[in-house]
Amino acid sequence: MFLSDRVMNMRPSGVRKIFDLANKVKNPINLSIGEPDFDIPKPVKEEGIKWINAGFNKYTSSGGIPELRVKIFRMLKKRGIICDDVIVTAGVTGGLLLALMVTLNPGDEVVIPDPYFVLYEYQIALLGGKPVFVDTYPDFTLEEDALRAAITDKTKIILINSPNNPTGMVHSKEELEMVARVAKEKNLLVFSDDIYDKFVYDDIERVYLGQLYDRAITFGGFSKTWGMTGWRIGYVAGSKELIQCMVTMQQYAFSSVNSFAQKAALYALDYDTNALIKDYKRKRDLIYEGIKDKYNVVKPKGAYFIFPEVPGGNGDKFVEKALKNNLFIIPGSVFSKKKSNVRISFAASEENLLKGIEILRKLI
Repeated sequence: MFLSDRVMNMRPSGVRKIFDLANKVKNPINLSIGEPDFDIPKPVKEEGIKWINAGFNKYTSSGGIPELRVKIFRMLKKRGIICDDVIVTAGVTGGLLLALMVTLNPGDEVVIPDPYFVLYEYQIALLGGKPVFVDTYPDFTLEEDALRAAITDKTKIILINSPNNPTGMVHSKEELEMVARVAKEKNLLVFSDDIYDKFVYDDIERVYLGQLYDRAITFGGFSKTWGMTGWRIGYVAGSKELIQCMVTMQQYAFSSVNSFAQKAALYALDYDTNALIKDYKRKRDLIYEGIKDKYNVVKPKGAYFIFPEVPGGNGDKFVEKALKNNLFIIPGSVFSKKKSNVRISFAASEENLLKGIEILRKLI
């Protein structure tokens, strides 16, 4: 066998396994996938097509086209984010990999609240680091005592995702101030994955870690807010030294980022999708109200996921049962060291949500 130890320690994404299975079933009720159910707005698509037709199809600068970097930087500064520079990346996924590559040494530890996006664990392990998880059950809030208990002399980074995938929770201002205070005291980096930042409901005050801590690294992108998941455009903002190191690393990891999509992203920054996102609050309310009397569930405050606990506490078996009823959801064990919950995406049509709710109620 010629395979590396690295790949032998990786397991296929549970999300992708469900996605592939759903594609093989006729008319599935698919509440599994983490992408918006709206298409890229037509004017944004037309902007991309315009640049394809204009011949803007070659390599770009490894850090991204200058005008997009400048526009993102100005947007973040207006938001109060502390940063010196910006790099355009192949989605937040690519940005996280680059940031870990330039900060993480073998044996370094990264503290992550659990539940968490599955990619974090494996990117860290891929680079020889060690993910350390902080249990946030049952209400998915981050407590200072638990955070401090997870920090050792090997800790390098605290990684925060708010709004959170898979729980839909949004960390409060007090929680984020606590993270910033602890990180400053311990001289740690903080990675703030803000990809769902526009999907926040109930008039919650939107606070960014990048506003609170000068060693925070901010991650964002165009996949969720503008539905541009397949165009792979993200960004990272931080200190000039770190961003320049990431640009160098991108030369060897990705070379450069999708050319025409960067031009479309430049246009998208001026295109308001609030009307599209506003509809997700209604969908959140629909599924929460539809299952709250049958499941132990925390009402999500953002993103487009809900993470109920299932009867019997075995999400894996529950998902198998749901699949037999033509409902596609994700076992919580994909996102957690526990398997008591399941992730349900409400980024779906109202018709499918209502069908899904009916099945979820019958499964109890």
